[in-house]
Amino acid sequence: MKFYILASGSKGNAILVHDNQTTILLDFGVNKSRMIGLLKDTPFTLDDIDFVLFTHEHSDHILGKDFLPIEKRYATEKTLPLLEDHTFYHYQTRMLKGLKVTAFPVSHDAKDPVGYLVEGLSHSLVYLTDTGYVSEENIQFLKNKTYYIMESNHNVKMLLQTNRSHDLKMRILGDQGHLSNEDSAMFFSEMVGENTKAVYLGHISEEANSPEVAVETYHKVLKKLRVNTDQLRIQATLQWAVLEGGE
Repeated sequence: MKFYILASGSKGNAILVHDNQTTILLDFGVNKSRMIGLLKDTPFTLDDIDFVLFTHEHSDHILGKDFLPIEKRYATEKTLPLLEDHTFYHYQTRMLKGLKVTAFPVSHDAKDPVGYLVEGLSHSLVYLTDTGYVSEENIQFLKNKTYYIMESNHNVKMLLQTNRSHDLKMRILGDQGHLSNEDSAMFFSEMVGENTKAVYLGHISEEANSPEVAVETYHKVLKKLRVNTDQLRIQATLQWAVLEGGE
């Protein structure tokens, strides 16, 4: 399985996954010209994308929805207008050509937001961002996968020091907002297993966090919780550059 984190953050989100001759796009939250530019850093083009799966209806996840035909679009029923048989339901698994894909509910202020578990020939990828907490059901469901793209949105102290409104700060900190670095690392510590190779920290705030702070916090929390990170890659995703993962 190979994947390319094309963009991750409030300015747009898109993850390209390829395995078993199947190419899936998770979210299309950038405009067409930006997507074409990002894809130049991968072996793929827009025409190579077999399916596009949307997590929820916020613009940084669906901005480019109309640039791929409706026949390729999948989401939950409340997220987007879809063809009749293209709806994902919670914990429903679909075979999309060579990939097994399961949607799972997340806690975010959207109509019916989900994350996705993508399972290929030998590896699996968890896409879990835009959530204020991770349920015990999801923790058990997502244990011991190969790769994780985990939201690590903010450092609480940095968030509170921003010029954002009080209401926005409370929204981000709430159960339907976004995960802090500490909470993300704590939830991840309950899912990581012997098969886990890497975690990529996603949706990092440009104002209330930094890649360095997010990665450092992960190491500190996992060390405190006695999670062995010797063979574990912990890497921050980027808003404006492509990050390649998998093997």
